[in-house]
Amino acid sequence: MMRTALVVGALLLGAGAVMAQQDVAVTQQNLMKSQGRSMYGVLGKMIKGETPYDQAAIDKALNDLQADVAKIPTVFTPNPKEDVVNANFGSSQKIWQNKADFDGKVPAVIKAIEDTKGKIKDAATLKAGFDSIQEKCTACHDTYRVKLK
Repeated sequence: MMRTALVVGALLLGAGAVMAQQDVAVTQQNLMKSQGRSMYGVLGKMIKGETPYDQAAIDKALNDLQADVAKIPTVFTPNPKEDVVNANFGSSQKIWQNKADFDGKVPAVIKAIEDTKGKIKDAATLKAGFDSIQEKCTACHDTYRVKLK
């Protein structure tokens, strides 16, 4: 009876740890998806002409993006060691092997966003600002994001 209780307890503890790992990974993925909605769902669609130019939407997307990017170092503090189930992309373990470099890329993205704010006045300046921010985002994605599917 005592062994059965210990085995059940160990299984529940293990299952709880896996669920906690998934929660961390989901939180990290949700932050990145939120950034993607600002970049591609708002700015990118305007650049492609899929949605009309809307200065208020651009300003909101840039503010949201800046707030989300600033959260990266704290949201990516715990290492889930597991990817989100059915995700297309995941976090490379390189993040936690070189956390200082990973965190060090955030200020460049924030600066690119700040430099872009207030300068966007039309489709051409939107494209230039988008490309500037995208370049900084890609610098991190190339090293610290992995394609899962």
